[in-house]
Amino acid sequence: MRATAPWIKWCKRRAVGKQNIAEGSKAAVTSKEMELKLTNVARASLEELLLDYQDDLRVRDLRQWDKNSKEALYVRKLARQTPLTFEVFREFCETRSAEVVVNIAICLIHQANYLLDQQIKWQEQDFIKEGGLRECMTRVRLEQRNKPKGRR
Repeated sequence: MRATAPWIKWCKRRAVGKQNIAEGSKAAVTSKEMELKLTNVARASLEELLLDYQDDLRVRDLRQWDKNSKEALYVRKLARQTPLTFEVFREFCETRSAEVVVNIAICLIHQANYLLDQQIKWQEQDFIKEGGLRECMTRVRLEQRNKPKGRR
């Protein structure tokens, strides 16, 4: 496997997750519940990709970096750049071993998962506080029903 092959898998899975997040954000206008569901789908997709990469390292008897290893800390430092694009990691992906490239992908997936977990937590709190579309529609219907007939 070439060192860049893991990035192809990551990019394809990321595109699916990104699409779910975009659709969820668009759905948020009318449905907090759908927004939450699609964000969870994106999170699950990244988790599946993470497991694939970990399996890849294990099957090929390659080392997975500890989250506090100097390599992982360096990747996290790189990932703080704004804007964060593939160009930040291009040289590593084109010149390093598959082990290094897969570990970089794993570090980035962990960071994306952390951010998605925070987003899901906020979405859950919003859903609990504001309810979803059905609750809102029911509330409006009940308010209309309870108004005196002359005020409708």
